Amino acid sequence: MNLHKNLLNEPPETRLADSPEAREALASTDDPTPVAGRFPEYSAAWARLAENALAAGEPVAAYAYARTGYHRGLDQLRRSGWKGHGPVPWEHEPNQGFLRALHALGEAAGRIGETAEAERCATFLRDSSAEAARVLNA
Repeated sequence: MNLHKNLLNEPPETRLADSPEAREALASTDDPTPVAGRFPEYSAAWARLAENALAAGEPVAAYAYARTGYHRGLDQLRRSGWKGHGPVPWEHEPNQGFLRALHALGEAAGRIGETAEAERCATFLRDSSAEAARVLNA
């Protein structure tokens, strides 16, 4: 008997694959630029670039970095079986780069006056992971 069967017919959680080499490279530097260049598919590097740009008051650069990380993450989600909606748990560390890029995209969009995009990103983040929205908006 499957005690973990989804009785609500909701999509299953999507858990991205880990990228240990990229994760270790990002953890070992204060500058994510070479990591994004070496591992362009690694959303966490793009998310950190976006977060740094936001902190430096550069919302247009943040928007570009965050959009890159967001799209790289969407590609990986789709390859992992994601069908355009459903949980992307924050608790699974490899998902955090995508979720952080999504959050940064919403923040940057808001700062450049793209209100509809900012709202869409905030909703997408909450729908994907309420915990990510809570942590990142704290």
